Amino acid sequence: MIAELSHLIGYPAAFLTTIAFVPQAWKSWRTRDLSGISLPMYAMFTLGVAMWLVYGVAIGSLPVIIANAVTFLLAAVVLGLKVLAVRSESN
Repeated sequence: MIAELSHLIGYPAAFLTTIAFVPQAWKSWRTRDLSGISLPMYAMFTLGVAMWLVYGVAIGSLPVIIANAVTFLLAAVVLGLKVLAVRSESN
C-alpha cells in the first residue's frame, strides 16, 4: 500500500516538475535568446538531473526514471543552445 501511495504522489510530482521545463526549452529553441540563462547553473542542473536519472535506474523507480529522462533531454537542449550562444559571442 505504501508503494502504491508513493506512486500516486510520484507520478504527478514527476509530471509537474518535468513539464515546468517545456516553456523554457521551447522559448530558448524558438527565439535563440539565452541571455537570461546562466551557463554554470544549467551545466550543474543538467548534471544533477543525469545523476537523478542514474539513481532512479539504480532503485528501479519508474516515476524518477521517466521524469529525469525527459527533464534531462529538455535541460540538455537549453544547455546546448547556451553553449552555442556563448561560443558565437566569443567569435
